[in-house]
Amino acid sequence: MISSAYGWLAAAIVSEVTGTTFLQKSEQFTRLGPTVAMAVLYALSFYCLSQALKGMPLGLAYAIWGGLGIALTGAIGWVVFNQRLDAPALLGMTLIISGILVIHLFSRSLGHES
Repeated sequence: MISSAYGWLAAAIVSEVTGTTFLQKSEQFTRLGPTVAMAVLYALSFYCLSQALKGMPLGLAYAIWGGLGIALTGAIGWVVFNQRLDAPALLGMTLIISGILVIHLFSRSLGHES
């Protein structure tokens, strides 16, 4: 059950990050295609997240989903939209990912088993 939870979580993250990319492409909801794609992908992301919650605690799932989403969105912004990140932004993202790793690897408070 745990490994399928991580699969659902990965799908949720990919859907959310792709949806956010379409949000940028929607040009503040003035372009129909990217706006519809964004809405569908966000809905899919929440569905996948809900499925992941069947096998993992909410706090852990949300920490991973949010943290990796931030990092991947930053990377896509850099590569696709040429939005450069400065050292403080990169440091902050590194700290977020480090925090997720600490929670996932060392915390017993989240009860990693379902």
